[in-house]
Amino acid sequence: MRILGVSGSLQASSGNLTLLQTAARIAPAGIEVVLFDGLRDLPPFNPDFEGENSPAAVREWRRAISGCDAMLIATPEYGHSLPGALKNGIDWVIGSAELYERVVAITSAVGGAGRGTMGLGALRQTLEAVSAVIVGGEPIVRGTNFEADIADLLQQIADAVSRSKS
Repeated sequence: MRILGVSGSLQASSGNLTLLQTAARIAPAGIEVVLFDGLRDLPPFNPDFEGENSPAAVREWRRAISGCDAMLIATPEYGHSLPGALKNGIDWVIGSAELYERVVAITSAVGGAGRGTMGLGALRQTLEAVSAVIVGGEPIVRGTNFEADIADLLQQIADAVSRSKS
């Protein structure tokens, strides 16, 4: 099973990137977590450039999504919503349907309980527009249970993918 890991943060030292790197490191046998770092390369969404006219970065983004069984998005909350770069990336694949009914786990690496929930709510609402099968949805607190919580989320993804294929 191949899971595409996407950080909603473009920051090099992002806690959400650390979460995805940890997921890739601890993924059990049979599960590969591959990180995608191309959100920063996507131009602002413009419907005039969909389809064959899509920029190379958009085609790469679409191929990355199409080449996976599921996605794991770890994102910070910006202004009680999702980051613009992540929203832009999702906008580029709404019309082309790469996210349609795809298993997508969502989380946020946070420093304390109760943080990040509004951003995840906004992300959930955006993904519901493409009928994504949303897994998780709770922030993961950086601390003693960090790896265990990530491992649990990976299992939830595997279970959802198995259900979607049956």
